[in-house]
Amino acid sequence: MQGLFSKVLIANRGEIACRVIRTCRRLGIATVAVYSEADATAQHVRLADEAWPIGGSRPADSYLRGDVILDVAKKSGAQAIHPGYGFLSENADFADAVEAAGLVFIGPAAASMRKMGSKAGAKILMQEHKVPVVPGYTGEDQDPALLAREAERIGFPLMIKAAHGGGGKGMRIVRSSGEFAANLESCQREARNAFGRDRVLLERYVEKPRHIEFQVFGDRHGNIVHLNERECSAQRRYQKVLEEAPSPFVSTELRARMGEAAVAAARAIDYSNAGTVEFIVGQGGDFYFMEINTRLQVEHPVTELTLNLDLVELQLRVAAGEALPASLVRNKSVPADGHAIELRLYAEDPAQNFLPGSGKLTTLRLPEPSRHVRIDGGVVEGDVVSIFYDPMIAKLIVWDTTREAALQRMREALAATEIVGPKSNVEFLERLVRHPAVTGASIDTGYLDRHLDEFLPAAAEAPAHLLAAAACAVLLDQESAAPALAATGSDPYSPWASADGWRLGHPGKRVVALLHAGERLELAAHGSAGDYSLDWKGGHAQVRNARLDGGWLSAEIDGTVRRLRAAVDGGHVLLHDGNARHSFERAAAFAYSASKSGGGDRVVAPMPGRIVLTRVNAGDSVSEGQELAIMEAMKMELTLRAPRAGVIAAVQVQPGEFVEADAVLIRLEQN
Repeated sequence: MQGLFSKVLIANRGEIACRVIRTCRRLGIATVAVYSEADATAQHVRLADEAWPIGGSRPADSYLRGDVILDVAKKSGAQAIHPGYGFLSENADFADAVEAAGLVFIGPAAASMRKMGSKAGAKILMQEHKVPVVPGYTGEDQDPALLAREAERIGFPLMIKAAHGGGGKGMRIVRSSGEFAANLESCQREARNAFGRDRVLLERYVEKPRHIEFQVFGDRHGNIVHLNERECSAQRRYQKVLEEAPSPFVSTELRARMGEAAVAAARAIDYSNAGTVEFIVGQGGDFYFMEINTRLQVEHPVTELTLNLDLVELQLRVAAGEALPASLVRNKSVPADGHAIELRLYAEDPAQNFLPGSGKLTTLRLPEPSRHVRIDGGVVEGDVVSIFYDPMIAKLIVWDTTREAALQRMREALAATEIVGPKSNVEFLERLVRHPAVTGASIDTGYLDRHLDEFLPAAAEAPAHLLAAAACAVLLDQESAAPALAATGSDPYSPWASADGWRLGHPGKRVVALLHAGERLELAAHGSAGDYSLDWKGGHAQVRNARLDGGWLSAEIDGTVRRLRAAVDGGHVLLHDGNARHSFERAAAFAYSASKSGGGDRVVAPMPGRIVLTRVNAGDSVSEGQELAIMEAMKMELTLRAPRAGVIAAVQVQPGEFVEADAVLIRLEQN
């Protein structure tokens, strides 16, 4: 095919679909989006030149339906299909079907994908080509007894991995033979649900490893290059949390050796287009092949920012038959320009074991894009984070000349971020980028899981000056609304249109009610226009010259002038002091609290999802914390446990059943 494509279909959704659309638009390529019922008003649908429905909300009913997607490609006149990442991106059968239909698959050849689609097969292939691999078992015989014997041979600790997995799904660490059988069953079940195949492999677990991957690129003219490394050692349960390029751990000599191994691995399978060779690296610099991801990676922006490249454009050009640029082929190593860091903003609750969330983004404020800040997102304010897909809100990527400067850029970017609606991980990320294990570049892949409490903020009483600042923000917000009230036709000279605190029988007094860390706080305020006297239980503050302008609050509080980032609306106040964020909910000035009772007699669904299995029946005696059921939600397995010891009165769900949030699943007999 001569020249670039005129029209490309993007067989994906969300952030990556929007990302591909941006590059296509810059190159003058028309785009075709596909969407499920849940995504009818999604951003990728709005951004594409045209969009076609492909089925129900569940991925199996839409984004995994290759035949329907191919039919849309033909009807729309698309010449090529970009699969993004996830879904069908590493499905060799789909790649073959695309080619058979006379279209171009923007990715590697199906033959290369088949060699890498199985972790077991990839490991054997790398051994044959002298690429270092971790000792383990990759055989097809999946008899549990044989796997248990192989585990004893390899030695503990070891890791069980889904052979056809990815994205951190279907992985378990086992530290003793007694834990092996239960972990094997759980891993196989998760793999079967996520990938349709339950084959696993075993490998020795390297203690305190680092995760370092190399971006590779090949064309159809025999050229294969690497585009330097990315470090992704900050992980939680094998999910990458922070990615950066270049790695602060990799020396020039180690980069050369690992880069040569990455290119050799790609050349062994005649690789074309974008791919990533992932290595596990010991503390002494010893490295072992993990896998090759035959697609564009989520973290590709850090490579783009440090090399001033557009990898999606390279993908399109290579797929269209062009050779890689001579400047890349000629140089064995491309020098990095500065340092880039990426974080992923998720709708999840770190305080509840990172339980994925869903719901409407009533507020979504992100930093302004610039030379130093890049936002890759798939939702905007007012959109809904769906229960059916990955709960990513956006990726924050920053660049600067040094790692230290890039970390500071990221702190500033996070401080300018506000998310209201589903709970998010933004506060967790803020603590992450200030932690010594990150700033000192010593973090390994298991650090977060071993020391998670260091990254989760403990509930604490709000300092007096912050409580006073939050009250000022509310008072100033109320006063700014007064002219709008007058504009509606009310008498502007009436005391009811004034926000100076006048009340019949209570001259100059207003009550500000806030909720912080679950506690209701009431402040009595006298004054107006930025000058206030504040009193609350156990505290007092005198405020002068408070101003709320352009997202900043400045005020003299008890003789000290302070400047804080501030965002205030009808329901919330968010303050940021440069080190941490402090959130307050606005409450009615006069309210009562209902008492809670009865919660210990039932187990409810924490979010919408599907019941995988139940482990108890009516009449069974259970102990507190005992596993009662497992449900699948937001691509994760959630274990539901007994809230107390007792006897099961009723099990109200069946395996396979889809349940809504807060649905009662299991009841215990009342004490």
